[in-house]
Amino acid sequence: MKYRADRYGNQISQLGYGCMRFSRKGNAIDYEKAEREVMLAIGQGVNYFDTAYVYPGSEECLGRILEQNKCRDRVYIATKLPQYVIRSAAAIDKTFDEELSRLRTGYIDYYLMHMFTDYAEWEHLKTLGIEDWIARQKQAGRIRNIGFSYHGETEMFLKILDAYDWDFCQIQYNYLDEHTQAGRRGLQAAAQKGIPVIIMEPLRGGKLVNLPDRAKQALAEDSKGYSPAELGLRWLWNQPEVTCVLSGMNSEAMVEENIRIASEAEPGDLAEEELEIVERIRKIIREREKVGCTGCRYCMPCPKGVDIPGNFYYYNLMYMEKKSSARFEFAQNMGMRKEPGFASQCAGCGLCEKHCPQHLPVREKLKEADRALRPLSYKVGIDIARKIILK
Repeated sequence: MKYRADRYGNQISQLGYGCMRFSRKGNAIDYEKAEREVMLAIGQGVNYFDTAYVYPGSEECLGRILEQNKCRDRVYIATKLPQYVIRSAAAIDKTFDEELSRLRTGYIDYYLMHMFTDYAEWEHLKTLGIEDWIARQKQAGRIRNIGFSYHGETEMFLKILDAYDWDFCQIQYNYLDEHTQAGRRGLQAAAQKGIPVIIMEPLRGGKLVNLPDRAKQALAEDSKGYSPAELGLRWLWNQPEVTCVLSGMNSEAMVEENIRIASEAEPGDLAEEELEIVERIRKIIREREKVGCTGCRYCMPCPKGVDIPGNFYYYNLMYMEKKSSARFEFAQNMGMRKEPGFASQCAGCGLCEKHCPQHLPVREKLKEADRALRPLSYKVGIDIARKIILK
């Protein structure tokens, strides 16, 4: 296993274990199976394990495995505060204490504010005294490193990154999301500040494993013989700014394969030929796109607050992946921002079209995107969720 250092010199395995996808047996996690897989990973050098308060049964399962196998001191545990449901200082304490109990530990190595999409969420936590709370927990040794996970757009990520002295951060990043969400700009900005970056969704939930036939053919032409998963993982580890890549491993074969790749991959390893294949695959996947938006953001800012690239990203995602999953991701990420940037806010001024290098009919496409992303059921659902979560 190869390791990359955090900002304090701790050596983190460049392959991390994402515990959200532990296999289930009926309504519960299959503990015996999860134990075999986790212990196999630990035995071969994986030392970073990521879970969260809202992953059903995950914290309890991981805590039990580590306690029963007496290996808590061999790993780093990362878990998360569900900031989107926290409404009081007392709730922060209650949630954190419950997490410590579930994980059967007295401290968390890497603690994250879960799923920021908007700077306003950090501002809300500040009104509850989160900065003093973090300082107290660190002083007491109950939190070793503090960070946040992120699912919004780049500019907001950069604002949150600068808002506090974070020890690390976690972003969705893969070769399809290279210039969306936090993106390469966010990755490099964090690295320039010396902030380790943990990568989630490295294969976009399996979408970069189950490639279209033409993309598989392009990859088969590579003399290295990489599988789709291996190419996606190596693309990430090729970048020195990446600290750790999380994989939701749920079979011993997957653990073994990912460890093999992680034990070989280093920054700068990919040849120009492999990088060209990545670009070919990306273009093949994006042939299904409805809007040829490159995410350059020359159209921004919109005077009415429309997130033009964001709307087009999720609109395209509907046709590159499942419509339901893209709509859910749109509702979860853009819909829960304090200022959501819906396409319906467009006033039709046309400034965006004057600045678009692709000469897109932006106003027309925004209307299409809004109809597709927010059918009546989603409009109602998003409105209700906003009233509950953002009240």
